[in-house]
Amino acid sequence: MKKKKTAIYAESATNLLVQVGDLQVFVQFAKSKSLVSFIDNTFLSPVNFRPITLGFDLSLHSGTKYLNGHSDIATGAIIGCSDFVEQIDQWLAHLGGVSDPHACFLLHREMKTLALRVQHQNQSALKIAQFSGDHPSVSKVNCPRIETSVYYRRACCWFNGFGGMLSFEFKEGLRGVKRFIKALTLPVEAPPKSLGSVKTLITRPAATSHLGMNSEERLKLDISDGLIRLSVGLESTGDLLEDFDQALNV
Repeated sequence: MKKKKTAIYAESATNLLVQVGDLQVFVQFAKSKSLVSFIDNTFLSPVNFRPITLGFDLSLHSGTKYLNGHSDIATGAIIGCSDFVEQIDQWLAHLGGVSDPHACFLLHREMKTLALRVQHQNQSALKIAQFSGDHPSVSKVNCPRIETSVYYRRACCWFNGFGGMLSFEFKEGLRGVKRFIKALTLPVEAPPKSLGSVKTLITRPAATSHLGMNSEERLKLDISDGLIRLSVGLESTGDLLEDFDQALNV
């Protein structure tokens, strides 16, 4: 006998390719089937998107990322109506999934600068996406803020900003990626779970998060050897653009 499904899960923007699904239809479907709707809003943060206002039941965040913004704690957050949150709180009390006092202190302190940090990352990421998209070495930029993106209208409709996450592909593939990363001086090469920091972080999915897949499997997901994911930090936008310019032209 099949178990009855009670919940459905979405992302405000997908990892790696920064795609934006039809979130309104998602909510409507969940309500029509009496499903609890979850959404991971880590990429956008509450500054850029508040899913509860669109009708989602629960919004999830990796507090390690933008909420904290300094890559020095491991925690999470869940937002929703009191009925759901109280049930979750009861489970946490039984299972012991709580953050330590120092992590809570750091999260509380860094949340005070969340809006300022995210606004800078929004603006900086857009300028980097536009700059990269115009460069002859880059074949594609994945960023819903670019007007040519198929997700542009959706993102404009629901989001106040577009976040600091983007990805792009090199025409030369692996050779171009390696040359670019080696030439960079400001961004830090980091594992795929690292993002939302004060530092600009860069990762190559084919060598990290999707290392266990062969090239054919990755290509079915549009993850080529030449794909790079970027988490834009708080460095000067001008400094980052200058660094990207010299690295792209090596």
